[in-house]
Amino acid sequence: MAGHRGRGRGVAATAASFVGELLITFGVLLGLFVAYSLWWTNVLADRQADSAAHHLREEWTQKPAGGGDSKAAPHPRSFAAGDSVGFLHIPAMGKDFTVLIRMGTDPEILNEAVAGVYQEPYAAAMPWAKAGNFALAAHRDGHGAKFHNLDKVHQGDSVVVETADTWYIYRVDSTLPQTSKYNTGVVAPIPEGSGYTRPGRYITLTTCTPVYTSRYRMAVWGTLVRTAPVDAQRTLPPELR
Repeated sequence: MAGHRGRGRGVAATAASFVGELLITFGVLLGLFVAYSLWWTNVLADRQADSAAHHLREEWTQKPAGGGDSKAAPHPRSFAAGDSVGFLHIPAMGKDFTVLIRMGTDPEILNEAVAGVYQEPYAAAMPWAKAGNFALAAHRDGHGAKFHNLDKVHQGDSVVVETADTWYIYRVDSTLPQTSKYNTGVVAPIPEGSGYTRPGRYITLTTCTPVYTSRYRMAVWGTLVRTAPVDAQRTLPPELR
């Protein structure tokens, strides 16, 4: 009997050891997956965004794109999904914070570390439009995580959009820390919950919240306060100095 009990304890110990090794292996694999999701995707996405940004600036140097407030090019060109539009600057998220803006919010676009222009359920109005909402989305974690610190943007902060020939300077009027991810009204032409009651020249920034989840959405709203032409040296406006 003693021999049977000994063999039983040995089998149980072996099984426990095997289960322990499986748990350790699972933990290592989970850690690698998290590292891939939150670090390596950032590396790859940033490389793609840097390349696209460099290409856009070269394009501007060779043949500037039109902007609605430019006397030299009063008629803006149209943009297709995936096209680069310009750059978004948000000093509250870092002195040199800049993100490339591209048309569309499909995953294959946002995954390239950019801010995407909403095309549905509402087609965003471009900055040079006489009225409308220039609504953008970007990832908060992974794939560049460009809006990771969007919660640091508050009322009164400046948000600047740079196009080929015009700086568009917005002032943040209000924020929405959390809402349903199905609340499409936050990107409507007159965004719901923003406090705006009439058509204007607005900007909306959206991302997931809380961090490391996609359970809810947060939004930041601003109003265009002025525009400035881009000079040959692309001198930064005072809000970015």
